[in-house]
Amino acid sequence: MRGQLFDNHGRPINYLRLAVTDRCNLRCFYCMPEEGIDYVAREELLSYEEMLRIVRTLVPLGIHKIRLTGGEPFLRRDFMDFLRASSRMAGLEQIHLTTNGTLTEQHVPELKALGIRSVNLSIDTLDRQRFHEITRRDSLPQVLATLDALIAHGITTKINAVVMDGRNIEDILPMVAMTNDYPVSVRFIEEMPFNGGDAHYTKLPWDHHRIIAHIRAAYPTLEKLPDPPNSTSYNYQIPGHQGSVGVIAAYSRTFCGTCNRIRITPQGLLKTCLYDQGVFNIRDLVRAGATDAQLQDAFTTALQHRAVDGWEAEGRQTKDPAGRESMATIGG
Repeated sequence: MRGQLFDNHGRPINYLRLAVTDRCNLRCFYCMPEEGIDYVAREELLSYEEMLRIVRTLVPLGIHKIRLTGGEPFLRRDFMDFLRASSRMAGLEQIHLTTNGTLTEQHVPELKALGIRSVNLSIDTLDRQRFHEITRRDSLPQVLATLDALIAHGITTKINAVVMDGRNIEDILPMVAMTNDYPVSVRFIEEMPFNGGDAHYTKLPWDHHRIIAHIRAAYPTLEKLPDPPNSTSYNYQIPGHQGSVGVIAAYSRTFCGTCNRIRITPQGLLKTCLYDQGVFNIRDLVRAGATDAQLQDAFTTALQHRAVDGWEAEGRQTKDPAGRESMATIGG
């Protein structure tokens, strides 16, 4: 019987972020160019059967929580079949989803029935015109319909908003105001440099300190909440509000010390850090006939060479930093 996965810094690993596709029906300017990206050929993607086997291999190593991401996961054909099969997996305690919400509303009742633990919904603005400018698509009504459905069915919902200087700063306070009426967590994310080669900041204009100061100026009674173990967000609440507010220091990388997660991209590349360039391709091992024990050994070995934080991982990269990956290829 194998034990819990630990990295070389003594951190237990119990959380897998699994990207099921690199395809997305939005074209958010910070994620990919307007013309899109070169999508992975179908045969290069992990099949659903391969994904299920990988997860089954990881569960005995202590992975009890997965988040299914993309791209946009609901774009991949038969995704709900995969979700049903995952929900029946012995030892897998939590399944979470990240979605842009454009194709999700019709599936919400079944997501509730399958026991999906939470849904992260990407909404960078509540203004339809700004949504169109940011995503290059006029899809805000569909996204808000998904939000309404998630709330109506009592599914824990976190709204993720990337804070972008000159793009959606005026949306911060209206999104905070949502927590008065709805039991949602609105989380503001520092902009990251995974935007397919667009402009990078030498200094981030809106870091987590400035975002919180901006909110506190409008809501002086803003209270700090205890942060759950391994939380990526600093969490707050306004007295009397149903929901909460969070700030994710994704660029500042202040949460790396308690990181408990690994990522697998749609083509099977293991990333032990969001900022590394990938460790090995699990798809290739599976297709070469590796046994479950060999797959487990590969994961165990990879975690013994993990960077201490995102800054070290980025420093190890040998790729041209000007050619940043899209978040669609990394996995949400």
